[in-house]
Amino acid sequence: MKFSFALVAAIASVANAAVVNVARAAQDVFVPHIESPKLGDLFVVGDSLTVTWDTSNAPEHITNTAGAVMLRQDTVTYPFFLARNFSILDGSVTFKVPDVIPGNQYQLVLFGDSGNFSPPFSIVSEAPVPEAVEASAL
Repeated sequence: MKFSFALVAAIASVANAAVVNVARAAQDVFVPHIESPKLGDLFVVGDSLTVTWDTSNAPEHITNTAGAVMLRQDTVTYPFFLARNFSILDGSVTFKVPDVIPGNQYQLVLFGDSGNFSPPFSIVSEAPVPEAVEASAL
């Protein structure tokens, strides 16, 4: 009886160790660097915006590959998705700039395996009109 109990305990221990090792392998976290938008970029409400990120250092086993993008201003993240249900391994996603209050200090939050932020950029309601140049300046 002691031999049987010891054998069962040993098998259970090996099985538990295998489960722990598989769980550890599945916990690779991917935090890709956001390449665009860049610091100081200016976007117009309603225009298309493509966010891109670097996928060159993606781990082999990523916990969650389902991506999502949200908008953040200062310390507040807006309660809607700009894009979702794309693969974080795609490296980019395009969506329309939302109709929000024009301002600075907007950021995109890229979710997948983890959330990370783009550099700050601005959103305006309409494209800025170029300043007039006097003919004598030409």
